[in-house]
Amino acid sequence: MPRIIKTTVFTIDELSDAAKEKARAWYRESCFDYEWYDCVYEDFQTICGILGVTLATSPVRLYGGGTRDKQQIFWTGFSSQGDGASFAGHYSHAKGAARAIRAYAPKDDELHRIADALQAVQRRNIWQLHASICQRGRYCHEYTMTIEVERESPTWQPPTDDAEDAVTEALRDLARWLYRQLRDTYEAETSDCAVDEAMEINGWTFTAEGNRFG
Repeated sequence: MPRIIKTTVFTIDELSDAAKEKARAWYRESCFDYEWYDCVYEDFQTICGILGVTLATSPVRLYGGGTRDKQQIFWTGFSSQGDGASFAGHYSHAKGAARAIRAYAPKDDELHRIADALQAVQRRNIWQLHASICQRGRYCHEYTMTIEVERESPTWQPPTDDAEDAVTEALRDLARWLYRQLRDTYEAETSDCAVDEAMEINGWTFTAEGNRFG
């Protein structure tokens, strides 16, 4: 025979501290299946374009049929050894990159430094350097990027001795910058304040122990 069971439920702000932590843990484990990193990807793609990096793409099959191109950006995070970010593509000189990156991100000193480093090594090589960037191995940090630097000189001049190291380090610094943006965005999205706000907006309620009810 059907029975009616009455349960007292609470919004997140009405729970005890211990119950709040349980409710937040449920949200972080169960509700983070959306692409929260899209804004970071979009920003990174713009920055790559400014610096002269063309990201490689690979086809991804869509549910309704057909495919779309997906940028080859890789990352894992955020608490295990080997976590990091990397990318694949091609680099070549972008005229005015140092000035353009300051206009786009006026307060980001690290991006300014990366742009300056690339400009300096390009200047020493008469703006003729280009590099291929490949992802190797099962990890995704900056040292899994294989970077091969060449110089397109009409007179067959070789790159300067420091060219490969300078370009490689600058591009790896760019991967490190990407990882920090992903980590900071994730931490902001999963902060207590952000989680509580999301649960309040959705009108979710919980038992006194912090179990999701409705």
